[in-house]
Amino acid sequence: MQTDKAERIQQLTDAALQQLSDALAAGQSEALKRYLTAMAKFHRYSFGNQLLIAFQRPDATHVAGYQTWKKLGRYVKAGEKGILIIAPVTRRVAKVEAVTVPEDDSNHSADTDVRCVVGFTGAYVFDISQTDGQPFPEFAAVAGDPADYTARLKSLVAERQLALEFVSDLGGAQGMSSGGKILVLSGLQPAVEFSVLVHEFAHELLHRGERRHQVSKKVRETEAEAVAFVVCHAIGLDTGTAASDYIQLYRGDRDTLAESLTQIRDTASEIITAIQPRE
Repeated sequence: MQTDKAERIQQLTDAALQQLSDALAAGQSEALKRYLTAMAKFHRYSFGNQLLIAFQRPDATHVAGYQTWKKLGRYVKAGEKGILIIAPVTRRVAKVEAVTVPEDDSNHSADTDVRCVVGFTGAYVFDISQTDGQPFPEFAAVAGDPADYTARLKSLVAERQLALEFVSDLGGAQGMSSGGKILVLSGLQPAVEFSVLVHEFAHELLHRGERRHQVSKKVRETEAEAVAFVVCHAIGLDTGTAASDYIQLYRGDRDTLAESLTQIRDTASEIITAIQPRE
């Protein structure tokens, strides 16, 4: 990676984590909500790039590289400042020259698919608000109804060989998981049922191995609720205050915070990718 861009990326990452840590230490949990929202919008991106995007442009909704916007019939406005991220440098298997492909730039031609990663570099992407041109198609939103996403989520749970049962009483709880089995209260509203199922599924993915004994119950619950927030937000549900009390993620040091957010990002991205409609 070019030295100046590498140093700039490190500076931005350090500043973003420090800003988030300071905000949480001061009791300002909205800062973390902003980063979790970025996870939902950019779930295919690495945690580091999600952090960079949210820090440099908190209002970003859809980002792409300069050339990708051009292929979509849109052009970056003059004077717009790019969002610096880390991008893989790939090389065609049969050729020597290397090219930079910004992360999640999915609109390259078919013959660029057979490539190997030979390194990483800094690259700039731009939010749609920084472009003009052809109208961009709106993403379908479920507006409070998870619709087919619930069925896909249930199928995913079954694929992971987890038992799912709906019961009439959970002693006041809406959902529970006990290592291989998920219980969900019957009769919940569709959006609530989806959120509860994501929460309990997140526990099964995150907290059934050695890591269960490495983090506190508060952290486990907050991580699971954060995953539910990200997944619900990604499919268009109104999350309201469902994922409150994010401050429990903060346990006194920046490294611990980053590690927890990485777990949330990876788990939410895995679920979102699996339940998206097949094209």
